[in-house]
Amino acid sequence: MNDSPDHSRQRVAILGASDDPDRYAHRAFAMLRDAGHTPVPIHPRLAEVGGVPVFPSLAAAGPPIDTLTLYVNGAVSISLADEIVAARPGRVIFNPGAESPALAARLDEAGIPWEEACTLVLLGTGQF
Repeated sequence: MNDSPDHSRQRVAILGASDDPDRYAHRAFAMLRDAGHTPVPIHPRLAEVGGVPVFPSLAAAGPPIDTLTLYVNGAVSISLADEIVAARPGRVIFNPGAESPALAARLDEAGIPWEEACTLVLLGTGQF
């Protein structure tokens, strides 16, 4: 019997989650769930996404966060830099439009890996 954890299944925080099926953040939620990951939606004003409770902040979601995928603009994400660093995600994905050189620098200082990529493309091509 193998009791080792399944590292292919991640707990993925979606900062800027959306309950609108036309939004990329919502599509990422659905694709993550379909791929067997645990999506953790984060948004201060939503109650649920796809039947999953939404956390008002990254801090409220608690650890562990294997991947943090960003669907907020750079001004929002840099305002949350302390909270993001404190969460110690295994990696951060800056989706298109979410790029933030200032946050990337903070992540570098904290030793947190990050990449500018599209979560949907990573999932769709088996590179997540």
